[in-house]
Amino acid sequence: MINFNLDQFIHDALQEDVLTGDITSLACIPENHESKAILKIKEEGVIAGVELAKSIFHYLDPQIKMSIYIQDGSYIHYGEIAFEVIGKTRDLLQAERLVLNSMQHMSGIATLSNRFAVEVADLPVTLLDTRKTTPLNRYLEKWAVRLGGCHNYRNGLYDWFMIKDNHIAACGSISKAIKAVNQFRKKHGPEDAGITIEVKNLVELEEVLRCGNVTRIMMDNFELALLAEGVAMVGKKHETEASGGVSLQSVRKIALTGVDFISIGALTHSAGSLDLSLKIQN
Repeated sequence: MINFNLDQFIHDALQEDVLTGDITSLACIPENHESKAILKIKEEGVIAGVELAKSIFHYLDPQIKMSIYIQDGSYIHYGEIAFEVIGKTRDLLQAERLVLNSMQHMSGIATLSNRFAVEVADLPVTLLDTRKTTPLNRYLEKWAVRLGGCHNYRNGLYDWFMIKDNHIAACGSISKAIKAVNQFRKKHGPEDAGITIEVKNLVELEEVLRCGNVTRIMMDNFELALLAEGVAMVGKKHETEASGGVSLQSVRKIALTGVDFISIGALTHSAGSLDLSLKIQN
């Protein structure tokens, strides 16, 4: 599980934006003035961050009243209202940008994840995110991936062994890297962490198959024909994974090779923002 303190995140984000005070609202809105605001949907997609918005509003004032009409992970359409919130106007305006920035970004990720998931919904493959996330926002981005219907890979460098090309180069060979990782896991753990090894071609794949002692073999940037051949070579001896430049146009073709997992950096690093707005009603 990612070590994430939600209250600390909200505190730091508000500190960045508000600092010594929202001087415009302080100037023109009385301290005890109350308003209702609504979250309007301006673009079709999958919504994410409603529960985060609730936490943000309640951080500013536990007495704020929020009515949620559309739950996280739901498909949304232009013109719908996701929620309404009633509270002190200054609090609503302080929260506005943090709520919108977070929800628009998370909803963009959830929407893109949903599009990928739909492409392979009838196939026995699991779509995974990667560590290609915004620094300090990994928890929120991986949350959005799940809401969109895809799955999280490792949370960080600490919970899954992944032997990549740089590790192999530093160790001297595939066999040395696999041996070293297994020895470390046995001595230091975590013993329940899986081991993935990245291969660039069928020659490297053959070496991994001779060594064994891995959970999953990641075939990186393989052409489709070679990927299918690699999956057949592995059989059911290890889990198989495809990675590298996966797009909405290619994900189904990759899945049809029979690979067990597909890791997609684009879920987080290439997702846009979904258009939402928070509007004061009175």
